[in-house]
Amino acid sequence: MSPPTEPALVTLEGVDISHPDKELWPDAGVTKADLARYWVAVADAALPHLRDRPVSMERFPDGIEAGGFYEKKLPSHFPDHVDRVTVTTSDGEQDQVVVSDVRTLVHLAQQACVTPHTWLSRRPELDHPDLLVVDLDPSGSDLAAVRRAARVVGEALDDLGLVPFLKTTGSRGYHVAAPVRPDEGFDDVRALATDLAGLLARRHPDLLTTAARKADRGELVYLDVLRNGYGQTIVAPYAPRARPGAPVSTPITWDELSRTPPDRFDLDGVRARLARTGDPWAGMRRRARGLGRPRERLARLLR
Repeated sequence: MSPPTEPALVTLEGVDISHPDKELWPDAGVTKADLARYWVAVADAALPHLRDRPVSMERFPDGIEAGGFYEKKLPSHFPDHVDRVTVTTSDGEQDQVVVSDVRTLVHLAQQACVTPHTWLSRRPELDHPDLLVVDLDPSGSDLAAVRRAARVVGEALDDLGLVPFLKTTGSRGYHVAAPVRPDEGFDDVRALATDLAGLLARRHPDLLTTAARKADRGELVYLDVLRNGYGQTIVAPYAPRARPGAPVSTPITWDELSRTPPDRFDLDGVRARLARTGDPWAGMRRRARGLGRPRERLARLLR
Protein backbone atom coordinates (compact mmCIF):
# COMPACT_ATOMS: atom_id res chain seq x y z
CA MET A 1 0.00 0.00 0.00
CA SER A 2 1.38 3.41 -0.93
CA PRO A 3 1.73 6.04 1.84
CA PRO A 4 -1.05 8.63 2.15
CA THR A 5 -0.46 11.77 0.14
CA GLU A 6 -0.49 15.23 1.61
CA PRO A 7 -3.53 17.30 0.66
CA ALA A 8 -2.57 19.77 -2.04
CA LEU A 9 -4.48 22.70 -0.57
CA VAL A 10 -6.58 23.75 2.38
CA THR A 11 -8.65 26.89 1.88
CA LEU A 12 -9.45 29.20 4.80
CA GLU A 13 -11.02 32.65 4.57
CA GLY A 14 -10.57 32.51 0.80
CA VAL A 15 -6.82 31.84 1.07
CA ASP A 16 -5.29 28.64 -0.32
CA ILE A 17 -2.83 27.06 2.10
CA SER A 18 -0.28 25.12 0.10
CA HIS A 19 1.52 22.23 1.81
CA PRO A 20 -0.92 22.48 4.74
CA ASP A 21 0.69 19.55 6.55
CA LYS A 22 4.17 21.10 6.55
CA GLU A 23 5.26 21.15 10.17
CA LEU A 24 6.37 24.61 11.25
CA TRP A 25 6.97 23.37 14.81
CA PRO A 26 8.12 19.76 14.25
CA ASP A 27 8.52 19.03 17.96
CA ALA A 28 4.86 19.88 18.58
CA GLY A 29 3.50 18.68 15.24
CA VAL A 30 2.05 22.14 14.49
CA THR A 31 1.49 22.64 10.77
CA LYS A 32 0.86 25.57 8.44
CA ALA A 33 -2.83 24.70 8.42
CA ASP A 34 -2.82 24.61 12.23
CA LEU A 35 -1.30 28.09 12.33
CA ALA A 36 -3.87 29.42 9.86
CA ARG A 37 -6.73 27.91 11.86
CA TYR A 38 -5.30 29.39 15.04
CA TRP A 39 -5.37 32.89 13.56
CA VAL A 40 -8.97 32.42 12.43
CA ALA A 41 -9.91 31.38 15.96
CA VAL A 42 -8.19 34.29 17.75
CA ALA A 43 -8.68 37.02 15.15
CA ASP A 44 -11.33 38.93 17.11
CA ALA A 45 -8.90 39.38 20.00
CA ALA A 46 -5.73 39.89 17.93
CA LEU A 47 -6.88 42.30 15.22
CA PRO A 48 -7.47 45.37 17.44
CA HIS A 49 -3.81 45.21 18.46
CA LEU A 50 -2.58 44.74 14.87
CA ARG A 51 -4.67 47.15 12.80
CA ASP A 52 -2.89 50.12 11.23
CA ARG A 53 0.55 49.02 12.46
CA PRO A 54 3.35 48.21 9.99
CA VAL A 55 4.43 44.60 10.40
CA SER A 56 7.80 42.89 10.12
CA MET A 57 7.37 39.23 9.26
CA GLU A 58 9.48 36.50 10.86
CA ARG A 59 9.25 33.66 8.35
CA PHE A 60 10.28 29.98 8.51
CA PRO A 61 9.42 28.37 5.16
CA ASP A 62 10.87 25.00 6.22
CA GLY A 63 9.91 25.12 9.88
CA ILE A 64 11.61 26.71 12.88
CA GLU A 65 14.31 24.05 13.12
CA ALA A 66 15.57 24.94 9.63
CA GLY A 67 16.07 28.61 10.41
CA GLY A 68 14.20 31.64 9.17
CA PHE A 69 14.48 35.31 8.28
CA TYR A 70 12.88 38.70 8.86
CA GLU A 71 11.11 40.42 6.02
CA LYS A 72 10.04 44.04 6.36
CA LYS A 73 9.42 45.12 2.79
CA LEU A 74 6.15 43.95 1.25
CA PRO A 75 6.97 41.16 -1.24
CA SER A 76 5.90 41.92 -4.81
CA HIS A 77 3.98 38.65 -5.04
CA PHE A 78 1.61 39.47 -2.16
CA PRO A 79 -1.99 39.76 -3.38
CA ASP A 80 -3.83 43.07 -3.57
CA HIS A 81 -6.15 42.15 -0.71
CA VAL A 82 -3.25 42.42 1.75
CA ASP A 83 -3.31 45.90 3.26
CA ARG A 84 -0.10 47.93 3.24
CA VAL A 85 1.38 51.23 4.28
CA THR A 86 4.30 53.25 2.95
CA VAL A 87 7.00 53.91 5.55
CA THR A 88 10.18 55.94 5.43
CA THR A 89 13.40 54.04 6.05
CA SER A 90 17.11 54.80 5.81
CA ASP A 91 16.96 53.28 2.31
CA GLY A 92 14.03 55.40 1.24
CA GLU A 93 10.32 54.66 1.15
CA GLN A 94 8.97 51.13 1.12
CA ASP A 95 5.64 49.37 1.60
CA GLN A 96 5.06 47.11 4.59
CA VAL A 97 2.23 44.77 5.45
CA VAL A 98 -0.62 45.99 7.64
CA VAL A 99 -2.90 43.35 9.15
CA SER A 100 -6.45 44.66 8.78
CA ASP A 101 -8.47 41.44 8.60
CA VAL A 102 -8.46 37.73 9.29
CA ARG A 103 -7.77 37.01 5.63
CA THR A 104 -4.38 38.69 5.94
CA LEU A 105 -3.57 36.67 9.05
CA VAL A 106 -4.30 33.50 7.11
CA HIS A 107 -2.14 34.73 4.23
CA LEU A 108 0.75 35.31 6.64
CA ALA A 109 0.38 31.72 7.82
CA GLN A 110 0.45 30.59 4.19
CA GLN A 111 3.75 32.47 3.87
CA ALA A 112 5.07 30.62 6.95
CA CYS A 113 5.18 33.86 8.90
CA VAL A 114 5.39 32.39 12.37
CA THR A 115 5.59 35.72 14.21
CA PRO A 116 4.34 39.14 13.12
CA HIS A 117 6.25 41.95 14.84
CA THR A 118 4.43 45.28 15.01
CA TRP A 119 5.45 48.91 15.23
CA LEU A 120 4.52 50.91 18.33
CA SER A 121 2.71 53.47 16.17
CA ARG A 122 -0.25 53.36 13.82
CA ARG A 123 -1.04 55.05 10.56
CA PRO A 124 -1.53 57.86 9.86
CA GLU A 125 0.57 58.92 12.87
CA LEU A 126 3.58 56.69 12.22
CA ASP A 127 5.92 59.22 13.83
CA HIS A 128 3.85 59.26 17.01
CA PRO A 129 3.71 56.07 19.10
CA ASP A 130 0.58 55.02 20.93
CA LEU A 131 2.43 52.55 23.18
CA LEU A 132 5.30 52.85 25.63
CA VAL A 133 6.90 49.44 26.15
CA VAL A 134 9.45 48.08 28.59
CA ASP A 135 10.81 44.68 27.59
CA LEU A 136 12.00 42.72 30.62
CA ASP A 137 14.93 40.59 29.53
CA PRO A 138 16.25 38.26 32.24
CA SER A 139 19.97 37.61 32.24
CA GLY A 140 19.58 34.33 34.09
CA SER A 141 16.88 31.78 34.81
CA ASP A 142 15.41 33.35 37.95
CA LEU A 143 11.70 33.55 37.12
CA ALA A 144 10.91 35.15 40.48
CA ALA A 145 13.27 38.00 39.62
CA VAL A 146 11.69 38.80 36.27
CA ARG A 147 8.24 38.67 37.85
CA ARG A 148 9.37 41.05 40.57
CA ALA A 149 10.85 43.30 37.88
CA ALA A 150 7.55 43.36 36.00
CA ARG A 151 5.72 44.47 39.13
CA VAL A 152 8.28 47.18 39.83
CA VAL A 153 7.88 48.59 36.31
CA GLY A 154 4.09 48.32 36.37
CA GLU A 155 3.82 50.08 39.72
CA ALA A 156 6.19 52.82 38.57
CA LEU A 157 4.15 53.50 35.42
CA ASP A 158 0.99 53.57 37.52
CA ASP A 159 2.60 56.05 39.93
CA LEU A 160 3.35 58.32 36.96
CA GLY A 161 -0.31 58.28 35.95
CA LEU A 162 -0.04 55.81 33.07
CA VAL A 163 -2.02 52.55 32.81
CA PRO A 164 0.27 49.50 32.65
CA PHE A 165 -0.70 46.33 30.79
CA LEU A 166 1.18 43.05 30.85
CA LYS A 167 1.85 40.23 28.42
CA THR A 168 4.13 37.25 28.23
CA THR A 169 6.71 37.30 25.45
CA GLY A 170 6.35 33.59 24.72
CA SER A 171 10.07 33.43 25.42
CA ARG A 172 11.83 34.21 28.73
CA GLY A 173 10.41 37.55 29.81
CA TYR A 174 7.44 39.89 29.90
CA HIS A 175 6.41 43.11 28.18
CA VAL A 176 4.94 45.93 30.24
CA ALA A 177 3.06 48.32 27.95
CA ALA A 178 1.28 51.58 28.64
CA PRO A 179 -1.03 53.12 26.02
CA VAL A 180 -0.19 56.75 25.32
CA ARG A 181 -1.85 59.42 23.25
CA PRO A 182 -0.15 59.69 19.84
CA ASP A 183 0.67 63.37 20.21
CA GLU A 184 4.42 63.13 20.88
CA GLY A 185 7.32 61.75 18.90
CA PHE A 186 9.35 58.63 19.48
CA ASP A 187 12.27 60.60 20.90
CA ASP A 188 10.01 62.05 23.58
CA VAL A 189 8.50 58.70 24.53
CA ARG A 190 11.85 56.94 24.57
CA ALA A 191 13.38 59.72 26.69
CA LEU A 192 10.71 59.24 29.34
CA ALA A 193 11.11 55.47 29.24
CA THR A 194 14.89 55.79 29.46
CA ASP A 195 14.74 58.14 32.44
CA LEU A 196 12.28 55.86 34.20
CA ALA A 197 14.41 52.78 33.57
CA GLY A 198 17.48 54.55 34.91
CA LEU A 199 15.63 55.60 38.04
CA LEU A 200 14.35 52.08 38.68
CA ALA A 201 17.79 50.56 38.13
CA ARG A 202 19.23 52.93 40.73
CA ARG A 203 16.44 52.13 43.16
CA HIS A 204 16.75 48.36 42.66
CA PRO A 205 20.44 47.68 41.95
CA ASP A 206 20.06 44.07 43.10
CA LEU A 207 17.35 43.41 40.52
CA LEU A 208 17.46 45.74 37.50
CA THR A 209 19.98 47.04 35.00
CA THR A 210 20.04 49.30 31.97
CA ALA A 211 23.41 47.97 30.75
CA ALA A 212 23.19 47.45 27.00
CA ARG A 213 26.04 44.92 26.91
CA LYS A 214 25.06 41.47 28.13
CA ALA A 215 28.48 41.03 29.70
CA ASP A 216 27.72 43.98 32.02
CA ARG A 217 24.35 42.71 33.29
CA GLY A 218 25.40 39.88 35.56
CA GLU A 219 22.24 38.11 36.76
CA LEU A 220 20.11 41.27 36.67
CA VAL A 221 16.94 41.84 34.66
CA TYR A 222 17.58 44.16 31.73
CA LEU A 223 15.08 46.98 31.18
CA ASP A 224 15.02 47.27 27.41
CA VAL A 225 13.45 50.56 26.33
CA LEU A 226 15.16 50.76 22.94
CA ARG A 227 12.03 49.40 21.28
CA ASN A 228 10.47 52.83 21.82
CA GLY A 229 11.92 54.10 18.56
CA TYR A 230 10.73 54.75 15.04
CA GLY A 231 10.56 51.50 13.09
CA GLN A 232 11.27 49.34 16.13
CA THR A 233 8.91 46.47 16.86
CA ILE A 234 7.52 44.16 19.51
CA VAL A 235 6.04 40.70 19.16
CA ALA A 236 2.36 41.22 18.48
CA PRO A 237 -0.14 40.13 21.13
CA TYR A 238 -1.29 36.57 20.42
CA ALA A 239 1.64 35.92 18.06
CA PRO A 240 3.32 32.50 18.29
CA ARG A 241 7.08 32.34 18.74
CA ALA A 242 9.70 30.32 16.90
CA ARG A 243 10.48 28.25 19.95
CA PRO A 244 9.85 24.61 20.87
CA GLY A 245 6.22 23.92 21.71
CA ALA A 246 4.88 26.94 19.78
CA PRO A 247 4.50 29.26 22.79
CA VAL A 248 2.42 32.41 22.27
CA SER A 249 2.98 35.99 23.44
CA THR A 250 -0.16 36.35 25.52
CA PRO A 251 -1.78 39.31 27.30
CA ILE A 252 -2.42 38.48 30.96
CA THR A 253 -3.76 40.31 33.99
CA TRP A 254 -1.52 41.47 36.78
CA ASP A 255 -3.17 38.97 39.11
CA GLU A 256 -2.01 36.17 36.80
CA LEU A 257 1.66 37.16 36.84
CA SER A 258 2.61 35.02 39.83
CA ARG A 259 1.27 31.85 38.21
CA THR A 260 1.99 32.45 34.53
CA PRO A 261 5.52 31.85 33.20
CA PRO A 262 6.49 33.68 29.99
CA ASP A 263 6.05 30.60 27.80
CA ARG A 264 2.91 29.30 29.52
CA PHE A 265 0.42 29.35 26.62
CA ASP A 266 0.56 27.49 23.32
CA LEU A 267 -1.90 27.73 20.40
CA ASP A 268 -4.50 25.47 22.00
CA GLY A 269 -4.05 27.15 25.37
CA VAL A 270 -4.69 30.61 23.96
CA ARG A 271 -7.83 29.49 22.16
CA ALA A 272 -9.21 27.93 25.34
CA ARG A 273 -8.19 30.96 27.39
CA LEU A 274 -9.92 33.46 25.12
CA ALA A 275 -13.08 31.37 25.09
CA ARG A 276 -13.03 31.33 28.87
CA THR A 277 -11.85 34.83 29.89
CA GLY A 278 -11.63 37.07 26.84
CA ASP A 279 -8.79 39.47 26.04
CA PRO A 280 -7.22 41.27 29.05
CA TRP A 281 -6.05 44.00 26.66
CA ALA A 282 -9.53 44.67 25.24
CA GLY A 283 -10.30 48.38 25.28
CA MET A 284 -6.66 49.24 25.89
CA ARG A 285 -6.68 52.28 23.61
CA ARG A 286 -9.35 53.94 25.74
CA ARG A 287 -6.84 53.98 28.61
CA ALA A 288 -4.29 56.06 26.73
CA ARG A 289 -2.81 58.99 28.63
CA GLY A 290 -0.79 62.02 27.63
CA LEU A 291 2.82 62.29 28.79
CA GLY A 292 2.70 65.82 30.22
CA ARG A 293 1.85 64.96 33.81
CA PRO A 294 3.84 61.70 33.89
CA ARG A 295 6.88 63.65 32.69
CA GLU A 296 6.41 66.24 35.45
CA ARG A 297 6.04 63.54 38.10
CA LEU A 298 9.12 61.73 36.85
CA ALA A 299 11.12 64.96 36.83
CA ARG A 300 10.31 65.47 40.51
CA LEU A 301 11.48 61.95 41.30
CA LEU A 302 14.74 62.50 39.43
CA ARG A 303 15.71 65.61 41.39
